Amino acid sequence: MPPPGGLVAEDLDRLPDLPARTELIDGRLVLAGPQSSFRSTVVDLLVEGLRRAVPSEFRVRRGMSVVLDARQRPQPDVSVVRAAAVRDDGGETFYRAQDLLLVAEVVPVESGERKRALYAAAGIPHFWRVEDDCGEPVVRVHERDPATRAYALTGIHQDRLKLTVPFDLDVDLSRIHRL
Repeated sequence: MPPPGGLVAEDLDRLPDLPARTELIDGRLVLAGPQSSFRSTVVDLLVEGLRRAVPSEFRVRRGMSVVLDARQRPQPDVSVVRAAAVRDDGGETFYRAQDLLLVAEVVPVESGERKRALYAAAGIPHFWRVEDDCGEPVVRVHERDPATRAYALTGIHQDRLKLTVPFDLDVDLSRIHRL
């Protein structure tokens, strides 16, 4: 039973026996369902491509939670984190929003809007939303506008994710069927 007012981000590290993919959204626990093969493969593609491309001052992580504020601790599928925030012993269980350059979520078409708004409000500069279009990944690339504190869509990528911002990147999305 959650306390009055809900849980806070630090509670996730103290509650025993939580499933691995547990998030805190608006002070409430959100338990993710089983992961699909599509999602797993797309995450692999993105992680592989990002690790080849990120500048040395960043690291790529999958499935690590992010503390956005006291009541928000989502778990994006992929994150690009400042290397200075990564401990040498690998013991961290979360990163802070100010240490992230990019988050990516592989989501059904009809979901994910709440998390996108939370990431933007927390100041994370880049957000990718990946959707399943009949077994093909579609990546919607967003960049945060500092004036509006909201994400603006900067591109929709099918077959190939080729970008120059926030760094040069080229990922062949059609490889999903060869992994």
